[in-house]
Amino acid sequence: MEWLYVLMPIAGVKIFWPGLIILGVGVGIIGGFFGMGGAWMVTPGLNILGFPMAFAIGTDIAHMAGKSLISTMRHGKFGNVDYKLGLIMLIGTVGGFEIGAQMIMWLERIGNVEKFVRYGYLILLAAIAWMVFHDINVKKRKEAAMRAAGQEGEAIGVEWHKKLHAIKIPPMIHFNEAGIYCTMWLPVFVSFLTGWLAGILGIGGGLIRMPSLIYLVGCPTHVAVGTDLFEVAISGVYGAGTYTYKGRTELVAAVIMLVGASMGAQVGAVATKYIQGYGIRYAFGFAVVGCMASIILKLMAKGMGLPILDHMSTAVVLGVVSSLSLYIFVRFVQGCKKELAAKKANA
Repeated sequence: MEWLYVLMPIAGVKIFWPGLIILGVGVGIIGGFFGMGGAWMVTPGLNILGFPMAFAIGTDIAHMAGKSLISTMRHGKFGNVDYKLGLIMLIGTVGGFEIGAQMIMWLERIGNVEKFVRYGYLILLAAIAWMVFHDINVKKRKEAAMRAAGQEGEAIGVEWHKKLHAIKIPPMIHFNEAGIYCTMWLPVFVSFLTGWLAGILGIGGGLIRMPSLIYLVGCPTHVAVGTDLFEVAISGVYGAGTYTYKGRTELVAAVIMLVGASMGAQVGAVATKYIQGYGIRYAFGFAVVGCMASIILKLMAKGMGLPILDHMSTAVVLGVVSSLSLYIFVRFVQGCKKELAAKKANA
């Protein structure tokens, strides 16, 4: 089965190339749908496939930049991108990213990068999973109370952004596409935090930027998806340059994934026309839980010395990517069929 493995010349490791294709196509669909680069799956996925963690981070950021740019252009056609908000967030993103990247180089020198990044991922994923499902539960409780009172309509879950919007530190800015009015420093602070995490965990920041745009900044879900992709594309270009300069980018793997991701991103972006609001949040929450499971299995495999857990970890991360991609693709096809049928009926 040697033909299934290809040597990565910069990293110096042999990689299971079908795994790269699955990650590329699958995360292209998922990234275009959720509004993020998908590094929260790709970085641990590349590490599980055999890349050293620093190379997994740099390679993923390189492929993420091109894929997110394609998704942004598609979302822009649907009016899902608030370009003013995305550009303002660059102020914090660049500074935060460089600080995070320098911390990774330091951790690599002292030999703690693998352990730190994996445990960092687990903490972050656990926090995000709680936030998403807490929001869904709050929404369900509100709707149950509305039904008991004889009221109809769809409730909104947590509304933390309303308290943050009460902060009136100049300058105050109105973001048209997002439909919000807040202090400029709110998106700057969010972008600095996500930029720092992007640099230190090798993510485009979308893993926390998309839910942060929803829960902290107050963007509608579909606008948060498009605006986040715009931010991921720009920060990804900067991040790719930083890690390539540091010699931690495997371009062969990045190109293999980008070919599939560029096609998958088109499908994911268009699918947001047919799955919106809490449908996106449900799928996002389950994706985060699946990614957590794969990392836990990887840590258990190293700690307990059981190779079977290592294989299970690979199967879980690829399974999550494949199943989510299939779900989004099926909903995409169903939505297209309904739209075509409606056009024929009105013709």
